[in-house]
Amino acid sequence: MRYRLTFIAGLAIGYVFGTRAGRERYEQLRKGAQRIAQNPAVRNTAESAALGGRQAASRAFGTVSAKVSDRLPASVTDRVRSLREQRSNNEDDWGTSNT
Repeated sequence: MRYRLTFIAGLAIGYVFGTRAGRERYEQLRKGAQRIAQNPAVRNTAESAALGGRQAASRAFGTVSAKVSDRLPASVTDRVRSLREQRSNNEDDWGTSNT
């Protein structure tokens, strides 16, 4: 109960400060966030992180599937195999493109 009251008090304080700051401050924060998001260095870093994440997920998928494939029912392994064959070369293991 104490944590719930603390959370509700935090929400109330945040609401009060947010309404006092007003729309102008919101617009300033929004424009600042857009500038950061459109920065080429930030975009390149985000793309590199996404690519690294895809590669790590692909390696993990391969490792896990190699270790548990003999323990799964045949229907499941057949379904996974058919899904892998349907996937084109420009998609990763999650079905998203690598662009």
